[in-house]
Amino acid sequence: MDLTSLPLTSWLFDGAYGLLMGLADILAPFLGATSAAAAIILITLVVRAALIPTAISMQRGMQSRARLAPKMQELQKKHKNNPERLQREMMQLYSDEGTSPFAGCLPMLVQAPVVGIIYALFIHPQINGHANDLLTHTFAGVPLGSSLAGEIAAGTLTWPTALVFGGIVVAIAAVGEITRRVFRPKVPATADASAASKNVAKTDAAPNPAAALQSPTVLKMLGFLQFITAVFACFVPLAAGLYLFTTVTWTLVQRIILQRRFPMPEPVAA
Repeated sequence: MDLTSLPLTSWLFDGAYGLLMGLADILAPFLGATSAAAAIILITLVVRAALIPTAISMQRGMQSRARLAPKMQELQKKHKNNPERLQREMMQLYSDEGTSPFAGCLPMLVQAPVVGIIYALFIHPQINGHANDLLTHTFAGVPLGSSLAGEIAAGTLTWPTALVFGGIVVAIAAVGEITRRVFRPKVPATADASAASKNVAKTDAAPNPAAALQSPTVLKMLGFLQFITAVFACFVPLAAGLYLFTTVTWTLVQRIILQRRFPMPEPVAA
């Protein structure tokens, strides 16, 4: 099903198409064939800048949840045999502190449709009944509507194209690795890996998030999650790959700044 042709969504895609083409036309005298790529990067920056207040709220929420971790552990010990009571007490604690376990989800929820729209704009030859001129634009000589997986499947991958896609994928992975290293969960100095594993095992009925994060297996999984975006970039159009690289880079810089502004409390050993 072509979502761009549905009555309820055709105007949205057509509006996004008009915005991108308008920005590309404005930038064309200065950037030539890469004007559409620059327009995508510019829109990404505008979207992320608009989400700065929610990012601040997210960091404050993380700070509050980290501060509440010792109280959460006490509740989990007290009500470990009564999951329903534990859930009520935890939600009440969040409510009393003016935070939520789901605080900070808005940036991800907002960005999902944005990257979805960009993805759709560069895979459909027609938008709302007219030709999609965005597909004529390129970045470093590579069409913005092409994908690394698609080029490989079609047998049309060339070395220049591979270098462009490879550069973006490697750059996204590099940002993910820096993010993993900078924001690796801290383990209390007196808590070792075996103790963390025992803490997780003891709380099967009411898992302890703080103890779970100390598990070597969980830490390794959290590190791998940083590279999912790089894998995703192999399958989406080049235009969406540019969006992903821009947004993960913005996220890293923003998190570093907010971490300094709203530092996390040191973890307390169980």
